[in-house]
This record gives sequence, C-alpha cells and structure tokens, in this order.
Amino acid sequence: MHETVENAWAKINLALHVTGQRSDGYHTIESLVTFAQESDVLRFRPARQDQFEITGPFARAIDEDSQNLVVLARDRLRRAADTPGLASTPVAIQLEKNLPVAAGIGGGSADAAACLRGLSRFWQLPDAQVDIRAIALMLGADVPMCLVSRPLIAGGIGETITPLAGFPSLAMVLVNPLVGVSTPQIFAALKTRNNAALPPKLPVDVSNDLIAALQDTRNDLETAAEAIAPVIGTVKKALWAHKPLFVRMSGSGATCFALFDSDAASDTAAQSLRSQWPQWYVCHCTSRPSGDANGRH
Repeated sequence: MHETVENAWAKINLALHVTGQRSDGYHTIESLVTFAQESDVLRFRPARQDQFEITGPFARAIDEDSQNLVVLARDRLRRAADTPGLASTPVAIQLEKNLPVAAGIGGGSADAAACLRGLSRFWQLPDAQVDIRAIALMLGADVPMCLVSRPLIAGGIGETITPLAGFPSLAMVLVNPLVGVSTPQIFAALKTRNNAALPPKLPVDVSNDLIAALQDTRNDLETAAEAIAPVIGTVKKALWAHKPLFVRMSGSGATCFALFDSDAASDTAAQSLRSQWPQWYVCHCTSRPSGDANGRH
C-alpha cells in the first residue's frame, strides 16, 4: 500500500431552511449546498500501529484524541469491514487542518467523510463490502452530504441527498472572524422551527438565474447566530462593501460567503479584506461544479 491523499472540502450552505424538529430533538432541514475548492487534507500511510496527528494552521484548535471524528470514522469503517484483511492493517493518518474550526463549513464532518473515502481506497475495500453512507450518518447529520462533496440538496436531518446536475462553479470569498459559534446553541436560540421549505425549482444552469433564485431563500440560523456573535454582521457588511452578487452566512456560522461574477473580482475583494482585516480568515476560491464526487460513495 502507498500513501493515499484525500481532500475534505469546505461545505457551503447557499441556503438553509429549518423545516421542523423531530421527537428525538433533531431538526429537519432543506439545504442547498455546494463545496469550495478550499479544504483540509488527509494523508494515509502504512504504519506498524495506528497513528493520528494533526498539522496545519488550525491544528491547535482541535484535539488528537479518540473522540475526533476522523478517529471514529477509521474505527467504525474497520469494524464494518468485519473480516480479516486489509482493513486490519494499521494506518498512520495525518490531518492537515487548513479550515477554521466551529465555522459552519463542515469542519469535522468533512474530515470524517474524507477519512471514509480515503481509507476505503487505502484499504482497497470492495464497494459491496461496506456501506460507507450508513457509517457517515452514524457519525453526524452533515457527514453524508460531505461524503458527496458536490452540489446537492440535503433534506431530512441531512441524510436525504439529491445531487444537482449542471450546477455552476461559483467565484466566492469566504470570511471567518475566527470566533467559534456553537451549533447546538444556535439551534436552541431559534424562534421558529417550522419554516417554509426551499422553493420547488432552483435555476442552476446560469449563475445570474441562481443569484435571483437565492434571493427567495434563507439561512434560518443567521439571525440567531448574529445575535450570539454580532461580529457576523460586521463580516457581512465588509463583504457587501466589495459589491458582490450575493452575501450570506454558511451553516451555523460564523463563516460568511460572498459570490462574485468573476474569479478576478473575488480575488481583488479577498486581497482588500485581508489588508483591512488581517485578524480574520479570508479565502478566495471557487466552488466545485457538478460531476462525479471525489472518491467512492
């Protein structure tokens, strides 16, 4: 076996509608999701015993313990394989943490999904041997969509996935003020939980049509998040100052995104924002277009 590399792409909720709450406490959603080309990176290498290390600019923000979702994904995938063979082979996993933590862009869920994809290739697990989609849902509501890592609509608690064909690649800027927000706290602060679903049809073939469609959507977590972390409002105002097509908070925050009509425009905006707000995380990138997801799923 040789080194295997897998990207954990940043999840961007272009729209996030909270449509209800189940008796078990989970909230039901409908979300239009795309994934930025910016990512954490996981590397898998042969080893004499299992190892896990975290490197990268945001390594200090998370622990290298048994509760890390990457470690849990490794262990559950190994158990699910359930037969002696390659899955019993020890593996050294390195997580290069390039994305801010508790930021509303997938984070640990994307890392867990990348671990499932990467280890399935590293251990050469046959598709019929393990259902990594079932393992993904056990690890968290966002992991199934991160497993796909291409434009999609997520429903239920996040486990119902509808891939979108013909979805464009979007020029965007991501900004996080490096203030972590708690997803459970944001959901607890919601004033309404039974909101309208996404519009039945979302144009996706032309970027201008998509921007117009997004005007009829929401992020139902945004008001609650901004009340808890007012700096989110400052971030959005800073993004709007660069005349993008659209600005919104992703997920439960505090990362906000701005969509631009060209890669050059988003690059210029990002450079200006880095200069004005050097203490913030600012990323100029494009989103991943529709197509086959990276790895198996």
